[in-house]
This record gives sequence, C-alpha cells and structure tokens, in this order.
Amino acid sequence: MNKHLLKGNEAIAEAAIRAGCKLFFGYPITPSTEIIEYLSKHMPKAGGMVLQGEDEIASVNMCYGAACTGARVMTASSSPGFSLKQEGMSYLAAAELPVVVVNINRNGPGLGGLGPNQGDYFQCTKGGGHGDYNVIVLAPSRGQEMYDYTMDAFELADKYRTPVIILADGMLGQTMEPIIYKERSLTDFPVKEWATTGCQGRAKRKIAMYNLTNEAGEITAKHLQEKFCSMREAEQRWEEVNTEDAEYLVVAYGTCGRVAKSAVQLARQQGIRLGLIRPITLWPFPEKAFARLTGIKGILTVELNAGQMIEDVKLAVNCSVPVYLHNRLGGMLLSENSILRRFGEVFQQEVQV
Repeated sequence: MNKHLLKGNEAIAEAAIRAGCKLFFGYPITPSTEIIEYLSKHMPKAGGMVLQGEDEIASVNMCYGAACTGARVMTASSSPGFSLKQEGMSYLAAAELPVVVVNINRNGPGLGGLGPNQGDYFQCTKGGGHGDYNVIVLAPSRGQEMYDYTMDAFELADKYRTPVIILADGMLGQTMEPIIYKERSLTDFPVKEWATTGCQGRAKRKIAMYNLTNEAGEITAKHLQEKFCSMREAEQRWEEVNTEDAEYLVVAYGTCGRVAKSAVQLARQQGIRLGLIRPITLWPFPEKAFARLTGIKGILTVELNAGQMIEDVKLAVNCSVPVYLHNRLGGMLLSENSILRRFGEVFQQEVQV
C-alpha cells in the first residue's frame, strides 16, 4: 500500500475529506493551523467548503447550524480557542448533533505555548461547557492514528448523535510520518430522519431542539444520561502492552503513551515485569482494562500536565493499589529514562537508565 508523508494535522484533514466531511468551520491557531490550511486547499476539490469564521465562537455555532442539516461537519482549534467553543459544545450535546471537534492541545493555562502538553484532559473529559453532558474523546499517539481515529470520530458522531473530540498536542500535530490512506465506504451513512432539510421529509423528521425546563427538562436530561451510559459501556478503547504477567503498570496516552511503550520495552530487557495500558478513549475512560487485571502491585501514570488522568486511574482501580504520577509541565517532553527513574523511586526497584 502506498504511504504518504504528512504532518499529523494534515493526516486529520485528509481523513476528514475521505470520511465524507463536506463542511469545515474554524479559525487558525497554532499548533492546529495546518488543518484549516490543508482543508482550504483540498476540500473544495472533493465538493466541500471551508469557511474561516470571525472567531472560534462563530465557528462552532456555524457547525451547529450545518450539523442540523445532517451534513458531516468538523472544526479544529487549540487550547485557548477550544475554550471559546465550550458553550457551543454544550449546545451541540444538548441538541444531539454529530460534529467532530479537534483540539491540538497547547500548554497553559492562559495563552500557553506550543510544546507537547496534556493540560486539556479535564476540559475534554469532564464536559468543558455547562450542564451534565459527556462527549467521546479519542487520543491518538502517532500519525496513522491521527488519520484512523478521525475516520472513527465521524462514525461515532453519527452513531450516537454526539460531538466527538480528537485530542492531540503540538508534537503529534507537527510531526511528519508515513500515513496509509485506509478507504472506508461512504455509501453506508446512517439515514438522518431527524435532520432539518426544509420541506423535504418534514413529516418524518424530529426537530433537533429540546425543552430543558422543569418536568420536560428532566425527561430530556434522563434521555441524555441513558445515552451517555450506553456510550460508556460500548465505546471504551485501549491498547495493552505486556500486561499478561505484569506486576506493575504504566498508564499513559497520546505522546506519553508513545514514550511509555519504549520505557516498558527497556524495563522488560532488565527483567522488570512492567506493562502498559494506553487509553484510546479518554471518555469513556477504559475502566474495563483495569477490571480484568490481577496481581498488580502499583501503577505509574505518565502525563504532560499537573496530574489529571491519574484521578480516573485511581477511580478505575478503586484505590486498591498505589498510583503515582510522573509528569512534566510547560511543554517539556519526558523520556523513557525519566519514566524508569521515577518508577524505580516510587516502587523501590533497581533500574538501569
């Protein structure tokens, strides 16, 4: 199969086109800008349209309107811009509208910088906007996954009528890697009888609007919670490395998951029974990955933030084993050796680094 050398951001954009996305609304912000640049050049050739909104708030609300028609729609931004989209995200979740939202994470808080960082974990997984809602969050760790998970995102968005977030960082967005274009059939799109298509099909459609007050609001809220529960049960995804006989675990996603995999290989060469769980869905968090493991003495989470995913790991194991954090901040990348040093410190293991 032919391989194409693309930045991670470009892989997302190419996958969106091949997934049947016809509309993109966004505003350029590093380190995500290549997405709107690539789509501006290539999406019109595929019969689509790219519109730069006056800001991120306008862009996400344009997605709302376009999604109501049943079209496949995407927007992309980076942390400060993603924050501006949160009211719109809440409205999209309430109206059950399928939109793919890409966040190429900056470090922060505030304006932040462009180095690798995972400080938006809470904002993405705990519902960054107002109200009780959740959206699926996919976390790629390499270029091919930037492509593949974008394909998945559109399918999941349509399946559950929900926004789906692709959460990556500047390193993944800017790194060039060989990508294989995996074609998927575009003839199996779900019939969207709920879409607002004007007079055509009006008798069948259900208006994408809800009354969220009092008794009617409670009915709607319960319906949404039931959907979130079904998503949580069905869509937990993760990768396991050397977990069959592991005594200790490293848990890491995205860029950290990539580095942690190498650290596990180095530990195994020294006879240390270390395994890796790499969450692919950050929401729903892959609790099932931990429920099936036995004999684990301790866990080390590896994160590029002050410690956010560690809370979900502790909940997943019911605090039955000690869970420690290894992290870097401010856009600084950690290394395999630093992971092993931290592992040796907290679990009193002799390691060679």
